[in-house]
Amino acid sequence: MAVLADPVRRALYQHVRRQDHPVTREEAAEAVAISRNLTAFHLDKLVDAGLLRARYESPADQPRGRGRTPKVYEAIGDGLALTEPPRRYELLGEILTDAIAANPTDPTASAHWHAAALGRRIGAARCDDPLHTVLVDLGYEPHPEGETADLLLGNCPFRALANRQRELVCRINHAFLTGLLDGLGVAGRHAQLRPWPGGCCVRLAEVGANS
Repeated sequence: MAVLADPVRRALYQHVRRQDHPVTREEAAEAVAISRNLTAFHLDKLVDAGLLRARYESPADQPRGRGRTPKVYEAIGDGLALTEPPRRYELLGEILTDAIAANPTDPTASAHWHAAALGRRIGAARCDDPLHTVLVDLGYEPHPEGETADLLLGNCPFRALANRQRELVCRINHAFLTGLLDGLGVAGRHAQLRPWPGGCCVRLAEVGANS
């Protein structure tokens, strides 16, 4: 977000993303009407941030002449979705897509199974990380509940969809977090479906604590 806060840098990033070929510094400079040196500075900042990649390559439609091969830039990945607080609709989309494809006759049960399976895969891939860090990275904004050992989740990463289909989305979220705890190997907590105002529908309660 900080890298793209500069309007010139953001315009350069958008220009490179829209092209169907690697972009030279000269082409980018002309597109946003700034100097080549300033363009190079901003493009390299985008490379450092992991938003673009760069290499040296002669344009395919131009014969290579003398001198240094030009540096070209192209976008990485599928783009960015910047939201605050964090939202993770792509996770829910992955769960529902796989669930319907696997079992179109009972997509709800399939969604619960796929949510738990995805949670376990993510947890297993990050089993060396603390639970709090993983929850923060997923957008849940965890914090302890008063004097108890329970973890409240201050943000729902699926808020807009939960507002439309609360029971469906909350139960999928519960299955996902149950799988996540399993994948991480967290034995001292379990996911409880207990909505609270302003936060996530699931809390991570200490095992043995009263429901």
